[in-house]
Order: sequence, then structure tokens, then C-alpha cells
Amino acid sequence: MIKKIVLFLGLALIVSCSTSDDSPSGGTTDDFDRAALLTNLADNIIIPSYQDFGPKLSTLKGAIESFVATPNQSTLNTARTNWLTAYKAWQHVEMFNIGKAEALNQYYYFMNIYPVTVSDIETGVNTGSYDLNSSNYHDAQGFPALDYLLYGVASDDAGILSKYASDANAQGYKDYLTAVIDQMDSLTQQVITDWTTVYRNQFVNSTQNTATSSLNKFVNDYIFYYEKGLRANKFGIPAGVFSTAPLPEKVEAYYNQEVSKALSLEALNAVQNVFNGKAFNSSATGASFKTYLEHLNTNRGGQNLSTIINDQFNLARTKIEGLNSSFSQQVTADNSKMTDTYDVLQMAVVYLKVDMVQAFNISVDYVDADGD
Repeated sequence: MIKKIVLFLGLALIVSCSTSDDSPSGGTTDDFDRAALLTNLADNIIIPSYQDFGPKLSTLKGAIESFVATPNQSTLNTARTNWLTAYKAWQHVEMFNIGKAEALNQYYYFMNIYPVTVSDIETGVNTGSYDLNSSNYHDAQGFPALDYLLYGVASDDAGILSKYASDANAQGYKDYLTAVIDQMDSLTQQVITDWTTVYRNQFVNSTQNTATSSLNKFVNDYIFYYEKGLRANKFGIPAGVFSTAPLPEKVEAYYNQEVSKALSLEALNAVQNVFNGKAFNSSATGASFKTYLEHLNTNRGGQNLSTIINDQFNLARTKIEGLNSSFSQQVTADNSKMTDTYDVLQMAVVYLKVDMVQAFNISVDYVDADGD
């Protein structure tokens, strides 16, 4: 995955950004109840998503500790199972790059930058010298590093187990694996604590239409994640949309080779649930981007914009479901299906980044870095 670059400049590609934190993002403010939307986001989606992810990550931490203490097939299998469970839960929180997640020098940089840089991991294993707090190690930690350490350090399970049991650098592998999961767990607990103590009220009470108010920032983070984290990183980059040739080694969960589709479906579900204001692990819905657009009676070509966006999400899901469970294998065998899926995902970028933000009177606060 290319590292995502957010450039806070004076203007965006599509709509101009406010130059003052104290002035409205675009001008007039409508009468939609932003507080209700923010409350639904915080109480029914964001915090419950983190409260689901946190324990699953802690369970993974315990499984890795057991594997490090006793490297055998059973403990390796358990660690792998919990890695996937936590990785799927991560797909529901990665887009929430606001509050403590933003303050931690971009929390997601420490959690899911791929492809992983194997040479950095191996150097750290061999020397014991590495700094996971350094930006130089963003692509050598998090879930992608665990993917490599649990699936990719050797060609088969016997070889992987020997790396942790009898290899000359066995302790180095154990130490690096432990350092990675400890970092992930520590940062996650900080984010959860912040949301459940002080940040929730700050988020909900920031109802103004300014460049730094909660909804304006959240909408930008949401669209950025959809455009970069989902559309580009999971599909466009490995499919070669931004390069001269496909790059099958740049898929998410490359070393596992079986779950890149499952992770992308979790991510799309998370994005659509936020759009519709659907509570986490519940069928209940509340104030949302969807209801905001309907309140404004926003149409495109005579059709309600919220319906158009949901239809596009549903079409993208159908496309993804038709792909190989391994995107790396899909790119190699029939890349046209990956590029077709990318194209469908791309259409929703226009609806979100142009039509929706204009309806909400919110300015885009980042500039594309991938030339699309």
C-alpha cells in the first residue's frame, strides 16, 4: 500500500477550503440536526466499533504471547485465527481518523500500512535495533507485519515454527512479534480510552459548520478512507491502476493469500453502515449522511442521491463477491475483474466527494496524491 498523504492546503481539487477555522466551510448553514448525526455516529457506531475491536485485539495479544512462549502448530493456528478476527474488526474502525487516532501521528499508520517492508523486519530481528514509534517503521508493523510473521517467514508451517523454536534468531523473531502486538494494543487502548472519557462529548458538541468542526472533519476522513484506504489501496494499486503494470504483491494480507476479499467486504460494509447510520452489530439506524441528504432533498439526475450512493455500494459489493478470495491470485489470473471492481468503486467517489460535500456545504480538505 502506498502511504497515504494528506496535504492540508488552502484549496482542494474540487471545492475550495475555508481559510479560517472560525468561519463556515462554505457559507450558509442548513437546519439539519448535526448534533443528532454526531451522537448517532459516536454512541452507536464509532465507540461500539472500537469496543468490539479492542477486546479482539487483546485476545490476539494473548494468543501471540502463548505462541511466543510455546511455538507449536496449535498455538500458531490460534494466533492466526485471532489475527483474522481482529483484522476484520479493524476494517470497521480504520476510517475513524479523528480525535486521539489523529493525534497519535495518524494511528492507522501504525496499524495497516502495506505492503510490509520485509527487510526492515528482518533487520530488526537480526539486530534487535528498531523503533516502532519512528515513521520509518510504519510499513514494518501492524497487521501487515503480523501477516508476514505468522505466515511469511518461511514457505511452510514447519519452517515458520522453526524460525521461532530453533533458528539462530528465534528470540529476535519472538521479540519483534511481541513488540508489534504490544504497540498495536497500547495505541488502541489510548484511542478507546479517549473516546470513552473526554473525546465523545467534544465530538458530539462540535456542531458548527467550520473547517475543524466534527462533522466537517469526519466527512473528509470518511471520504478519504473510501477513496484511498478502500478504493485505491485494496484494489487500484494491486490492479496496476496507478502504475505501468499490476502489482499483485501489494494486496492486503499478501502472505496469508486467502482473506483479501473478506477484508475488503468488511471494509465496504463498514463504509455503507456509516453512510446509512446503521448501529454497529444492530439493524437500528439513526441520523446519518443518508438522512441528511434526504432532509436536503438532494437529487442527481432526478434520483435521490442517497439511493444512488447505496446502489453504487451494492453494485461494488456484487463485484467484490465475484473475485477470488486472494486478490493477489485474482490480479495474476484475471486482472480485468479487479479493474472493473475499481471502476465501480470509483463512481461512488464522485457522488461522495462532489455531490455529497456540496450538499452538506463542506469543503474537501485534502489533495489527491495518486493522480486519479
